[in-house]
Amino acid sequence: MGDDLGKLLLRLTVGILMLFHGFAKLKGGIGFLAPMLTNAGLPAWFGYGVYIGEIVAPILIIIGLFARTGAFLIFINMVFAISLAHRAELFMLDKTGGWALELQGLFLFTALALVFMSPGRYALTRRF
Repeated sequence: MGDDLGKLLLRLTVGILMLFHGFAKLKGGIGFLAPMLTNAGLPAWFGYGVYIGEIVAPILIIIGLFARTGAFLIFINMVFAISLAHRAELFMLDKTGGWALELQGLFLFTALALVFMSPGRYALTRRF
């Protein structure tokens, strides 16, 4: 039971916190992504993928339906976010001495951890 509760807590934390970023993109738009994508040689329409990584995937993780797939989508979303928007900060520390990309790193690596574990007992897809 403890493992399942821990998995639920991890899923809810990552899913809800990432969903806030998705809601911000729904409200404010994704126009700011186009220059980053085209500068990287990618088509601007790739920006719509952020809705998959920050709205659809978190919902999958929260409810525990195809949670591993949702976690992988968030992982890919964060790879793009770090490489396109935060590449300059990759080896930097912030003013308090922490890694400048702590938030992005937490999303990246917790999503990766969720890829390798079952969603637990408290999920729509129950795989143990």
